[in-house]
Amino acid sequence: MTPELAASESAEQVLAFLAEAGDDAVSGEAISDKLGLTRAAVWKHVEALRGQGYRIDAVATRGYRLVAVPDRLRALELRPLLNTHDVGQVLHCFESIGSTNDQAKALADDGAGHGEVVVAERQTDGRGRRGRSWVMAPGRNVAFSVILRPASLPTSRAPELTLVASLAVCDALRRAGVEAGIKWPNDILVHGRKIAGILTELAAEPDQVHWVVVGVGVNVNARSEDFPPELRDQATSVLLERGQPAPRALFLAACLTLFEEWYDRHAEEGFDPIREAWTARSVTLGREVVVTLDGREVVGQAEALDPSGALLVRTAAGVERITSGDVALLRPRC
Repeated sequence: MTPELAASESAEQVLAFLAEAGDDAVSGEAISDKLGLTRAAVWKHVEALRGQGYRIDAVATRGYRLVAVPDRLRALELRPLLNTHDVGQVLHCFESIGSTNDQAKALADDGAGHGEVVVAERQTDGRGRRGRSWVMAPGRNVAFSVILRPASLPTSRAPELTLVASLAVCDALRRAGVEAGIKWPNDILVHGRKIAGILTELAAEPDQVHWVVVGVGVNVNARSEDFPPELRDQATSVLLERGQPAPRALFLAACLTLFEEWYDRHAEEGFDPIREAWTARSVTLGREVVVTLDGREVVGQAEALDPSGALLVRTAAGVERITSGDVALLRPRC
């Protein structure tokens, strides 16, 4: 290990120790004893962190207290906030990138492990389903992709992971004070406006999944003027909904932690608890919908998810099972 890498890891450990303390101050002696550092080394790391934008107060007779962190999405900011065993334990952080999904797929092809995460402050070629572009204001929102290597998931069940991710993002938004709901299959809405989207891609054979990449984009601190004019009445953000910005690193850490919790439950208990939780958060079920498929439209009432995650729509001709397509919500019946 190089001296530079060792110093970086020690600084991360100091930061993690301060973050764990919350509003309490921690003495330099306690930090040095816990981490095996000299008091002088602790002071040096604290000064280095201050130089990177962290506000660390020195409290007389009590020690150091972490007051504020810079609004950046880097390993230094994220690792102390994560409470996961796999997801996010390896982070690939970029200031600017074409697409987090494209980078994650390249890493997966090169052998990246389960749970590795790609994070970007800015995407120049972000996209959603069916090749649509995803507009993202630099430094205001969150874009990340998770590499998964499900050990025993049949290829036919891989689409269930999109619904797993939608639960995690929806729950993270609710914890942030936003009344989010899920529109089948991969959009998160607030009062009818899109706040997040999910794109799942995979490499697989008929009987084996090699890897799955789940990409997520969330409008966190975007302002109205950050959206193109044609999208301003269709998109929203945490900032616009609650009237104050959200700490992006904390929000991303919550997404990753919740994703791992739901992923583990899916692996252990199957799709039934995912379907039950998804149904409780759905803004699609019980609504009149128009589903645009290749070359035709299906109009009817969205009734339920079937055991595979497909959407069941009751039409004039009967119930139709929808496995893909664009869903538009119509006004609820009076």
